[in-house]
Amino acid sequence: MKTVFKTYYFFAIMALFGSCKVGQKYQRPDSDMPHVYRGAINDWSSDSSNFSKVSWQEFFHDPILKNLIDSALKNNYDMRIALKNIEIANRNLNRNKLDYLPTVDATVGSVNRQYRSREFYSNPSGNYYGDNNSPESLYLFTSQFASTLNFSWEIDIWGKIANQRDQLKADFLNTYETKNAIQTRIIADIAKSYFNLQMLDAQIEVSKRNLGLNDSTLQMIKLQFEAGEITALAIQQTESQRLLAASLIPELEKEIAIQENALKVLTGEFPDRIDRSQYLDTMMFSSENISLGSPIDIIRNRPDIRASELDLIAANAEVNINQIMRYPQLTLGGAFGVNAMLPKNWFNIPGALLGSILGDLTAPVFRNGRLKNNFEVAKLEREKVELAFQQNVREAVNEIADVVITIDKQKEQLSLAMQRVENSQLAVKNASLLFRSGYASYLEVITAQSNALQSDLDLVEIKQKQLNAYVDLYRSLGGGWNN
Repeated sequence: MKTVFKTYYFFAIMALFGSCKVGQKYQRPDSDMPHVYRGAINDWSSDSSNFSKVSWQEFFHDPILKNLIDSALKNNYDMRIALKNIEIANRNLNRNKLDYLPTVDATVGSVNRQYRSREFYSNPSGNYYGDNNSPESLYLFTSQFASTLNFSWEIDIWGKIANQRDQLKADFLNTYETKNAIQTRIIADIAKSYFNLQMLDAQIEVSKRNLGLNDSTLQMIKLQFEAGEITALAIQQTESQRLLAASLIPELEKEIAIQENALKVLTGEFPDRIDRSQYLDTMMFSSENISLGSPIDIIRNRPDIRASELDLIAANAEVNINQIMRYPQLTLGGAFGVNAMLPKNWFNIPGALLGSILGDLTAPVFRNGRLKNNFEVAKLEREKVELAFQQNVREAVNEIADVVITIDKQKEQLSLAMQRVENSQLAVKNASLLFRSGYASYLEVITAQSNALQSDLDLVEIKQKQLNAYVDLYRSLGGGWNN
């Protein structure tokens, strides 16, 4: 018994003095980020408290839109799959804690009976050489009956299990970031779809209003035709203009139905009609005094960038694991149970007791270069993941800069579009008055109405694009998940 304790004591001392985590500790690579985003000069702030920290419940004001987003976050199938992936990764991470404990297997009952015959001894070591006294047919040569507990325990000298835990933890957190990225995408997609519905509603109202204006113009031209003041060509061209305005209505109704169906799919429901507010300008936050924060913040705020860094952490742990595989490994093992040659003595205690202890310190000597190759390949894979991380960071900064520039230029477009609408409406009014007075032709009236229709449609479209741009900015800064 003293020998057994001495053996365990020896291996415990080896594990204590040899226990150190081999490999390179992860450090975030230097991304050499700019101080501000390109284009964020005049109306943009770079305070530490930035736009991405605003919760989506505060970002959107429209209660119908907020209900749609809330329903999607609960029922969207991409979100539900992401939550299942989190559960799987969590189970794998929790199981890793047990790797520090020995594995134990139980052999409930083992029976080994061997049979031999004459030719078994017909060899030099048997000293039989066909002796006539050896049995001709099979006979029971030996038997063994056993029940044992076997254990094996790998001592984590170099930190292999710890590195595996780092890897699994990174995978677990990555599933969270994937879920967060899906959440920000779903919020943005639903908001854009909802804004598109609002735009289509506004466009169909513009089309109906212009159709009514065309009807009035057509009636006026018919009266002038009956009075002999104009030809039938005026009626035909005005009717063509009216039909063009009327044809927009069924096309817009089709697009509305398709957009409603797509929005329902995002919320995890079957196609159906969607209620919506009537006011496009009050559905979202006030765009004044928006703080973009510093570009370095996107590494902390954007789920896709965080996921990319977690991939790098996992790749770094994989390098360490492959390095550890080239070092000696210490394993303790043993067995305890009962063993007997005859069934009647199987559980005859203490005579049938069985015990064994095993300690292995094994080191790879020659594996055809496989271990070294795995280590070098793992380092190259880590370098690939680091390059992907750097690329994702730069693309994110570029994406935000693009949106900032887009918003600024769309503000100018919106101002010009509003002036154009005012001018086109005045042109329609003046053309009608001049036509009645005989100072303008019916073609000028038709042209003025056509320009007014297009101006109204363009204004609605620019408003919708501006709303979409703010949603893109909110998403690209990493908003929508950390609340």
